[in-house]
Amino acid sequence: MDSQAGASPQTAPPAGCPMHQPQSAPLYGEDFAAHPQEIYARLRAQGPVAAVELAPGVDADLVIAHDAALRVLQNPSLFARDARRWAALNEGRVPADSPVLGMMGYRPNAMFSDGAEHLRLRKAITESLARINTARLSRDVERVADYLIDQFSERGSADLLNDYAKLLPLLLFNQLFGCTGDIGDRLTHYMSMLFDGQDVVRSNEELNACLMELVALKRRQPGEDMTSWLIQHPAGLRDEELKDQLVLLMGAGVEPERNLIGNALLLLLSEEAPAPGSRGGGLLVEDALDDVLWNHSPIANYGTHFPLQDVDLDGTVLPANSPVLISFAAANSDPSLTDARQTLSKGAHLAWGAGPHACPAKSPAQLIALTAIERILNALPDIALAAPARELAWRPGPFHRALVSLPVRFTPTAARRAAAPRPVAQTVPVPPTQAVPGEQTPKKAKGWWSSFLDVFRV
Repeated sequence: MDSQAGASPQTAPPAGCPMHQPQSAPLYGEDFAAHPQEIYARLRAQGPVAAVELAPGVDADLVIAHDAALRVLQNPSLFARDARRWAALNEGRVPADSPVLGMMGYRPNAMFSDGAEHLRLRKAITESLARINTARLSRDVERVADYLIDQFSERGSADLLNDYAKLLPLLLFNQLFGCTGDIGDRLTHYMSMLFDGQDVVRSNEELNACLMELVALKRRQPGEDMTSWLIQHPAGLRDEELKDQLVLLMGAGVEPERNLIGNALLLLLSEEAPAPGSRGGGLLVEDALDDVLWNHSPIANYGTHFPLQDVDLDGTVLPANSPVLISFAAANSDPSLTDARQTLSKGAHLAWGAGPHACPAKSPAQLIALTAIERILNALPDIALAAPARELAWRPGPFHRALVSLPVRFTPTAARRAAAPRPVAQTVPVPPTQAVPGEQTPKKAKGWWSSFLDVFRV
């Protein structure tokens, strides 16, 4: 890989030149969601890097070759993660309401920092994650899984994505963060709204507010949880820094985890499962997870980098301060990886990233998915897809590989314990200034987390 501070006209054609600028491929429509590998195959004609459009008006370069992806991920001296460098955004060429800003816009956390600041923040996160007791984590996953299964086991049908895979990591993070019932209900509600793109500005404000409330609570009453461990870490994180690391942990954990669980369950329940056959024929949960990490990466395209100068990457000039994303999905299907793909080698795929920003929670994430999947398969042994796998829809978006739903049917089974009434959508409390004098303030409906606490008394 060669770099140069100022590319010559021969290697860097003028911006907008129709002779040299390939048309950007859109990654946000239903066509890409349904057939991503076909899109990646067409993009390979451009070389190891392809021009893409992440959302209307948001252009980027997508690294699709495995070797080139590693060189970007492992070279922080040429590629920064600080999104404040994003030239098009700074110049007003990115729509202010673009749906990708939530994933690509700067936040003062470990994902969007570089150098010494990144090391300080990442060390606080990794050393706090290292304090998680894996036996306790497994028990926590089992309790959350049992609670969710009890909500639908008597119906004989469910949507395993929205009734299980989506909610399980949200509730588990409430446990890991040490949330009270009220804070956990709000955290679950507003994080779900953010992931679903509902009222994003207000949801983000409310999420930040309840996390600041959690930080204040844990400063007064520390416990055996991630929030308290981050507070106690020698890095001396300020309240705002603590809040932003918690947002990172939840955002980087919940969406990938639900997709890993959902995609693996689809594979296990599908009649089109790869050798050694269907679930009944011997496909292990561990095998399904490896297959998903190779072929349906929960986060397909991300790891946004910004070249510190014009960089020539195998013949494609990446302009300074323009977004360069890594296609983990395309890199994993790179034809050059034939041998590794045949054995599904755990060390070759890029689903966990690589380099200084590689996922620090690989082991707990795999444990969570493994436990969650085994728990539901054991609880509902005759569970089966309620629709052919090929007819299931995938959620549009440039970053993820995510199902819209995963409908299943099974023999109705009695709940294993006295479950609390099924929670309803979190009701936002009526502010005191809006309460009617002389009338009782409406009682706030319980959300998922407080209802879980009622059952398990955690």
